Amino acid sequence: MRLFYAPGACSLAPHIVIRETGLNAALERVDMATKRTETGRDYLRINPQGAVPALELDHGEVLTEAQVVLQYLAAQAPAAHLAPVEGMAHWRLLETLNFIATELHKGFGPLWHSPASETREPTVKTLANRFALLSGKLGDKPYLIGDYSIADAYALVTLRWARHFEVDIGQNLEFYRQRLLERAAVRQAFAEEGLPLT
Repeated sequence: MRLFYAPGACSLAPHIVIRETGLNAALERVDMATKRTETGRDYLRINPQGAVPALELDHGEVLTEAQVVLQYLAAQAPAAHLAPVEGMAHWRLLETLNFIATELHKGFGPLWHSPASETREPTVKTLANRFALLSGKLGDKPYLIGDYSIADAYALVTLRWARHFEVDIGQNLEFYRQRLLERAAVRQAFAEEGLPLT
């Protein structure tokens, strides 16, 4: 397998999961401006959407979309117990992944283009409200669905973005973020992407 990533992008979540599971996967950095990989490949031929992550499988097929790549990786390493496959825990995981993808991940879209204050302010306010909902989902549990899962790796990416864009996440999620940053796999993935542990 080969994970195509850009430092600090949502591809960080599958990168973390690869380190959590010990799966054998190569990493290949993508220059998002030129759409070229570090080995000189035309990234648009790998993923015509031009977004990361993309996971190139050993037989040549390519999977895209962070929440799908995360589920695929977890299924390759069931012993790691990163994605419940039955019962309500399975449905809560899917619910949480979709919430992160649609309400948090996509919600940051306008902020990546240095918007004017009339766009930035309502976007930041909406995101703060969505993070309050995520905090409610977390409650007093250590992780989003109780045990650590692929949803936590994905949530960490959006919490990192929130810090970058000065979106209020509240004390509960800040403690949660700090707890996630203590994981060895998280530290390894951050180091490999050249990201500070903040």
